[in-house]
Amino acid sequence: MSRGRFITWVDHRNTWNVVVLGAGAAERLFSYADPLGQTLLLGEDVYRVVGILGSQGSGNATPGAVGQADSNDEIYIPLSCAQLRFGELQVVQSSGSRSFEQTELQEITLKVADANVVSQTAAMARQILLRTHPKEDDFRLTIPLELLQRAEEEKRIWNLVLGSIAGISLLVGGIGIMNIMLANVTERTREIGIRRALGANRWDITVQFLIETVLLSSVGGTLGVVLGVAIPIVVSHLSDIQTVISWWSICMAFGISVGIGIVFGIYPARRAALMDPIEALRHE
Repeated sequence: MSRGRFITWVDHRNTWNVVVLGAGAAERLFSYADPLGQTLLLGEDVYRVVGILGSQGSGNATPGAVGQADSNDEIYIPLSCAQLRFGELQVVQSSGSRSFEQTELQEITLKVADANVVSQTAAMARQILLRTHPKEDDFRLTIPLELLQRAEEEKRIWNLVLGSIAGISLLVGGIGIMNIMLANVTERTREIGIRRALGANRWDITVQFLIETVLLSSVGGTLGVVLGVAIPIVVSHLSDIQTVISWWSICMAFGISVGIGIVFGIYPARRAALMDPIEALRHE
């Protein structure tokens, strides 16, 4: 509700001519005037506007509704009032022919105050419906909370799948960095021997190769961050999909990239530091 009130049991019991307007219907019917308390002509009867609904976003169907094009255009009156004023027999005219259809209740929406009793309420509603619908194939019970829980479960599964893919990618990238550094250590064996002969200790050699490894992984992390930021921006620009980029995710991604470089760079750095200086100088 945006203003006023919704239809109550008193309205239904007394068959009062009251109406609740959707946001779009209120705007089109009354323009800039205040609809609340005004009268509205429906058929041959006059109804008093007692409430106005809030805007339903993009105009999709009301939650739980089936086959509604725009919930903002809906107009609500008491069920007893509709049965009495308009009757339960609808005349359909087409191509010079006339047919009659019995108007029936198509949808009931139940709302509970506590989300913890949604499942119990749905079970009770199903049992009540089964008393008059024993075949159980002419009604459908939709529980939005279960749909939301199912969507959240699917989201968790996708997060695990994407996390596993990211973990495998980091593992492959780390192994690639380690192989590059091992090849680098092999090619620079004589340089390591010269540095050790001139007074560099093992810690100096370790730090040197770790710095090179971190630099290599930092460059890769920077390129990954640039692509990770650019792709969502392009997607948002070319489509109606809204993407969100948070700063903490950028910092975390770059930090993981640097961390992978350090972890997989320790072994090549220690291997270089543990070389025998004499053997390293003889290496060609």
